[in-house]
Amino acid sequence: MAAAVRAGLWHRGVISVTRRGSHSHINTALKPQYDAIIIGAGHNGLIASAYLQKGGLKTAVLERRHVLGGAAVSEEIIPGFLFSRASYLLSLLRPHIYQDLELQVYPEFLSYLERLACAIHPLLDAPPVDIPGLTQGSLRKKISALRSLKPLVKSGLQLGKNIPDFYELVTAPVMKVLNRWFESEPLRATLATDSVIGANTSPNNPGSGYVLLHHVMGELEKEKGAWGYVEGGMGGVSQSIARSAQSLGADIFTNRDVEQVLIGQDGSAKGVVLTDGTEVHSKVVLSNATPYITFKQLTPQDALPEAFITAVDQIDYTSPVTKINVAVDKLPNFLAAPNSADGKPGPHHQCSIHLNCESVEVLEEAYREGQQGRPSSRPMIEMTIPSVLDPTLAPPGCHVVSLFIQFTPYLLEGRRAWTDEDRDRFADTAFDWVERYAPGFKKSIVGKDILTPADLERVFSLTGGNIFHGSMSLDQLYLARPLPSVADYRSPVKGLYLCGSGSHPGGGVMGAAGWNSALKVLADFKRL
Repeated sequence: MAAAVRAGLWHRGVISVTRRGSHSHINTALKPQYDAIIIGAGHNGLIASAYLQKGGLKTAVLERRHVLGGAAVSEEIIPGFLFSRASYLLSLLRPHIYQDLELQVYPEFLSYLERLACAIHPLLDAPPVDIPGLTQGSLRKKISALRSLKPLVKSGLQLGKNIPDFYELVTAPVMKVLNRWFESEPLRATLATDSVIGANTSPNNPGSGYVLLHHVMGELEKEKGAWGYVEGGMGGVSQSIARSAQSLGADIFTNRDVEQVLIGQDGSAKGVVLTDGTEVHSKVVLSNATPYITFKQLTPQDALPEAFITAVDQIDYTSPVTKINVAVDKLPNFLAAPNSADGKPGPHHQCSIHLNCESVEVLEEAYREGQQGRPSSRPMIEMTIPSVLDPTLAPPGCHVVSLFIQFTPYLLEGRRAWTDEDRDRFADTAFDWVERYAPGFKKSIVGKDILTPADLERVFSLTGGNIFHGSMSLDQLYLARPLPSVADYRSPVKGLYLCGSGSHPGGGVMGAAGWNSALKVLADFKRL
């Protein structure tokens, strides 16, 4: 069976990496008072800490787990094998497969996507338009809020005559666009996978076009839309950001589980209390947790308006994703591109390999099964083998394999939690499909780590197992992310802010939410 591959870029040495099992120099002495406390050491929280500290605010980051990075971590969960356990790629790359397939229209399609993606880059690096500022308060406040329109105007000017194309892509089913561009069904289906990666949607559903666009927004080493493996795994990114924040003076702690945000008599955030009873006071608190965890678990409910709590309950966190990390004792050998006699990895081993995407109908059927509460019997699989480019991840001759799989429900049949038997059964289904493309794969497995949506929630505090901290549907983007009333990172509680992917611009745009929220906090501090 033929496997679809997407070309990737490897950037060895771009990210400074702390080796397996070690971390940045974690602070051990927790001070009783800070200017700012950040809950959660994911990449957005770490980036926010660096900018807040750089801006003059003494900042502490409190992470409940033993390792920094949130979902962007490297963990040796199988002895000798180092995995990017959840997040597994740094940005994404639009494939240059047209060079091999001699597709004349493909470069034009890439140019079309790039024009639209580049035009909205200004929106990623700035908070949404300040609607309250423009509509409430003094004339001076309204004039000041006009500056928030600048990124929107800049994007509109860059789009120019492409505004209708942009509107169509973000609102239409992606297949409406792909059918116009391409005749090859395997190519259309392969491209359509980017419209559903991490999203509980189908290529034929309205809004799936935006998910596709979202995956081409990234940039790596000035290569637009590029993705790359990180040396030492994704934890290397988190460690690098943490070292930068610490060099600026930020304090970072692991194994510090926040139980609740402290609310003062004036109704504003005054710090946090840990699960061991320790109180740490601060002038502001930033939450890198999901909006649900922030407002339903960490914030006292009597500090929030009842209508706001009801709105938080309506945020969609549905996730179709199961991540399986696999340790193998030999390189997968694909029927479509057999391994060379010397056993060295080929170019296709370096790529993102898409399985079970020969047709859009295959994707549709996988989606339908997931919506019925059943794990897909022929799941969509994105396979990567980072150890072919970073041999330090596995023992000699062995490899780490990442399988990003859809569609799987949070609850089986809508009511039953996953058991170990269920996990193993689904993993066997996935392995059976890989076996069809690469015979011998199952026998090469020496260990596995299965993370269903419920497991992603349990381990990484991703509500619903959603890797984006909330659905990337049109009703939960920009001015409505995560809710219209908190789209500017400020919560109803004075001094409590969101800084994670649950806020604009959402998951996958690494660090943007942390940067934007830090700027918002620093601006508010100037007014104090």
